[in-house]
Amino acid sequence: MSARSAAYRRTVPTTTAAPPTRRPLAGLDRRLADRADRPELTGWRRFLTEFWWFGVKEARACVFAGLFFFAVFVVPRGGVWGLARYDVLLVIALALQAWLIWSRIETVDEAKAILAFHAAGFALEVFKVTLLPTPSWSYPDPALTKVAGVPLFAGFMYAAVGSYIMQAWRLLHMRIHHHPPFVLTGILAAALYLNLFTHHWFSDLRWVLLAVALGLYARCFVGFTPVDRERRMPFFLALVLVGFFIWVAENIGTFFGIWRYPDQLGAWVTVSLGKWSSWTVLTLMSFALVSNLKHVKERIHLAP
Repeated sequence: MSARSAAYRRTVPTTTAAPPTRRPLAGLDRRLADRADRPELTGWRRFLTEFWWFGVKEARACVFAGLFFFAVFVVPRGGVWGLARYDVLLVIALALQAWLIWSRIETVDEAKAILAFHAAGFALEVFKVTLLPTPSWSYPDPALTKVAGVPLFAGFMYAAVGSYIMQAWRLLHMRIHHHPPFVLTGILAAALYLNLFTHHWFSDLRWVLLAVALGLYARCFVGFTPVDRERRMPFFLALVLVGFFIWVAENIGTFFGIWRYPDQLGAWVTVSLGKWSSWTVLTLMSFALVSNLKHVKERIHLAP
């Protein structure tokens, strides 16, 4: 083990202390936080072990998104006990968020960041669904908690991305190396968000801005620890992979009729692959917001 790795190990706690009665996932989290050296792991055995625990940690990081999408699967379209499906999903999303804070799986600061995701996502939804002459998509079911044609639970689908990033950051002991200056990434994130609105009247600058992002993050990579050794991945590749899985989740959501694109009103079809780039943009914007949290910023090393 290098001196740098040993020093880093001493500065980051390997467990998170919390009352066991308030942490239903405490035992699992302690196991996932264990980064004790495993010198006996070599070759294919190490590969398979790291692959397994990487998958387990990723699944655990999706605790909010996973439970929420499970609710999407099981809540019938007709609703429950006279309550419309969208209203039931809002109640479930609020209950999940309250449980995450109560059980200390999420901190209050993280919850505030998630609220910002919700607000930004909901504003975009209202614009795309109601304010455009031709809606980009629609929510066909009735609900008491619809505002401007958008059910309030919709913002939590964006918040789920932020929740995943924060949980994965902690569980995989992630670090960012050669990160661009925060001022530049903040301006880029704001430009990407504004382009989601302005491209309906002006040129779509998505690919131009993504090219700028690729240049900014060209030297940047993310370090993550599946078991006991840090592995590295180009930062932009990580964004693209997360965007892909969000695209898969979007296909699931439209298949179950939670929302529909215009070409899905007659019969369901796969969501356009072009949406993959949109979700990659969302992931980049989400990380720009998460990076302002103190415990995240401490492990982001700026490029010299």
